[in-house]
Amino acid sequence: MKIKTLLITLIAGFSILVLQSVYAGSITCGTHIISDGGRHGPGAYELLKRCGEPTFRRGNTWIYQKGNKTYSIHFNDNGDITSIN
Repeated sequence: MKIKTLLITLIAGFSILVLQSVYAGSITCGTHIISDGGRHGPGAYELLKRCGEPTFRRGNTWIYQKGNKTYSIHFNDNGDITSIN
């Protein structure tokens, strides 16, 4: 019985960590998760392909509105995603 409780607790804790990492610096478009940064992170083309046109564009910043959430995606001069807020 103690092993079962421990296993459930570990699975729940791991699930929370995974969900937090998915939402921090990422946007979900359909079944695709686009994350910011990284050495070979996605760029503007990949974002357009997965998420479609942004709601607004302001220079190197694109704004997406998904439901009740607003995402601000910032690009460097090469078109790579530097951050998602």
